[in-house]
Amino acid sequence: MEIVIKAAQFILSLSILVILHELGHFMFAKLFNTKVEKFYLFFDPWFSIFKFKKGDTEYGIGWLPLGGYVKISGMIDESMDKEALKQPPQPWEFRSKPTWQRLLIMIGGVLVNFVLAMFIYSMVLFAWGDEYLPNDNVKYGIMCDSLALNAGLQNGDKIISVDSQKIEDFSKITAHILLNYSKTVQVNRNGEQINIHLPETLIPAMIKSGKREFIAPRYPFTVGEFPKTSPARDAGLQKGDKIVKFDSLKIDFFDQFKSEIAKHKNQVVDVGVLRGADTMMFKVAIPATALIGVTVGVDNNFFELKKINYSFFASFPAGIAKGFNTVSNYLKQFKLLFDSKTKAYESLGGFITIGGIFSSVWDWQAFWNITAFLSIILAVMNILPIPALDGGHVLFLLYEIVTGRKPSDKFLEYAQIVGMALLFALLIYANGNDIVKLFK
Repeated sequence: MEIVIKAAQFILSLSILVILHELGHFMFAKLFNTKVEKFYLFFDPWFSIFKFKKGDTEYGIGWLPLGGYVKISGMIDESMDKEALKQPPQPWEFRSKPTWQRLLIMIGGVLVNFVLAMFIYSMVLFAWGDEYLPNDNVKYGIMCDSLALNAGLQNGDKIISVDSQKIEDFSKITAHILLNYSKTVQVNRNGEQINIHLPETLIPAMIKSGKREFIAPRYPFTVGEFPKTSPARDAGLQKGDKIVKFDSLKIDFFDQFKSEIAKHKNQVVDVGVLRGADTMMFKVAIPATALIGVTVGVDNNFFELKKINYSFFASFPAGIAKGFNTVSNYLKQFKLLFDSKTKAYESLGGFITIGGIFSSVWDWQAFWNITAFLSIILAVMNILPIPALDGGHVLFLLYEIVTGRKPSDKFLEYAQIVGMALLFALLIYANGNDIVKLFK
């Protein structure tokens, strides 16, 4: 069921973004009296699922969900309609329009995606506000995974700054380190300020691991739900119990329990819990997996979150600022992607990866935040100066504006073929990575 919910969100989000992206091209084309022959959601090689014609334009839904398109008369695009280009140019055709009009038609989709992302962010802030955990409120310090421990951090460290720069939102620390190639982290360790120099191998290791967070706020171990097989439940533990003792060791935080249990595989251990006001002891059989069959229930009152509410008008500057910050961070990811040291290209994902970022339950706040982010991705990817993308057409139009010479139709045709080949290769590589990950 989770897969169905994620797939439904992905398809809905993609459909919204593709339709509005293509609508951007369509509106500018119509504004300049340029004939649009087709307007399609998804691609329709050989046949379409649904179509109708109104005026000069055929509207429809294709069967291949890889995007969508508008076919503008007199333009060299993915349809590769060479015969039409052999005819004399007509006044309603794209090729007959002034350069500045053709430029606006081509960037129309990207403009809509950027504006849409900022509008969505604004409406999300207006409807739900912005809630986060301030770094100053992580009062018991951090819990580290193996990468963080190898980098020199320790459980219980309180992060002061990264490269001497304070970060307000705790959840943004990992991304800051990754995207800015951070060199140092300043922490408070047992009352002493320490400057930790991060190893050069950290960022490549973080990318390869695929983990979104390599540090988390430290929290106590409260028993959550039990799966079907649970040694902890069999021993007598109940939901809501707070684990305070393991063997002879006092337990204050989950990371302490996690570290100790790995040392007691295939043993029966005394586990102490706080249930209400009573401390109770249970003998728990620790299996070879070192998993006792519980989920960790975190008390939300343990963390003091900060929430900012926005009025309707105040949400717009905040949404625009969030949009620009997202664009900046996404562009920094390109630096990682093309850095041979990080080998981020090995982690490049396709549709399965994108679909996986959606929530396993239908959460409208998460859905719209992800849709805004994907809108920015669509805009940035499309404006890249690659033939067959909007950015490729924009590049040739800028060349025409600067030099006063229009590239020949034959050159544009070959460029379109090369661009499509590159895009298909990228598509196969990214989705191939997804398939390989499924079998790992």
